[in-house]
Amino acid sequence: MASAPRPDGRDTDRVPVPKRLLDALSDDPASAVRSWLDALPGTAGRQLAAWELTLERVAMPGGRHGLVALVRQADGAPAALKFPVPGPDADRERAALAHWNGWGAARLLRADPDTGALLLERLHGAVSLRSLPEPKALLEAAGTVRRLWVPPPEGHPFASVSGRTEEEREILRVLGTGGWAAEARPLTDEALELRAALPSEPPEEVLLHGAFRQGKVLAGERAPWLAVGPAPVVGERAYDLARLVLDRCEDLAAGPGPAAAARRRVAKLADSLDVDRDRLRGWSLYRAVETGLRHAAAGDHRRAELLLEFAGWL
Repeated sequence: MASAPRPDGRDTDRVPVPKRLLDALSDDPASAVRSWLDALPGTAGRQLAAWELTLERVAMPGGRHGLVALVRQADGAPAALKFPVPGPDADRERAALAHWNGWGAARLLRADPDTGALLLERLHGAVSLRSLPEPKALLEAAGTVRRLWVPPPEGHPFASVSGRTEEEREILRVLGTGGWAAEARPLTDEALELRAALPSEPPEEVLLHGAFRQGKVLAGERAPWLAVGPAPVVGERAYDLARLVLDRCEDLAAGPGPAAAARRRVAKLADSLDVDRDRLRGWSLYRAVETGLRHAAAGDHRRAELLLEFAGWL
């Protein structure tokens, strides 16, 4: 059991790691990830001391891709200390947050490339756009994601949408051929066709959040709403917006005329952000099928069925 840090937070006591993160990574086949996880309590404690931070508490239950702790800086200002799982994704998250510099996203205050630590502007983690009625949430989400779509920096480390979906294509083909997911074969075939066609002539190349949804937009002090947790890529805006189309699809499923409501959502978001409706519809179907098949492979058939049904509505 990890010991609790002293009240001043300025020692090398071990910081507790949330069980959700331990469960998610303990069986990871990569030895580097397991070694990082084993060392994380001590690494976090030493980072507190190095940056003169006072630990308030570790965010619980936390996420599956890193540890987040609420801290106070030496001057008493609140902040969040994050340790993403090391690797290219963590490096890209740091680069994207630095490039946005607080424009539409939580501001990166400090970064340690050796430990991977990120000191971030603290937001209200318990208050996301999902706390708002859906029409208001979509409006605020559209305004937030619009600010993130900026030209990438020179020599950037980000993958392209084409590259990311190329890696997904073979996974999609395999997941769509066996077991329960075989019933979704027509949708899988359509998703694969869209993946082949859509990236061939992208209308623009901008920096995208990559995993944008209402739960990734939190209330702040400096701005009403700011994005967190990017999985940044470079490509067209419709790819980013497609994930927002899928958000709270259970609400549409529970209402009258879900297919018509899904298509209206595509049209409304496309028009409000000047995105081509057909391309948004295509990327939305692709991302619904890809995400649905991943849920099916993980055993979450209820979520998988909902996402694949949503894809069919489009």
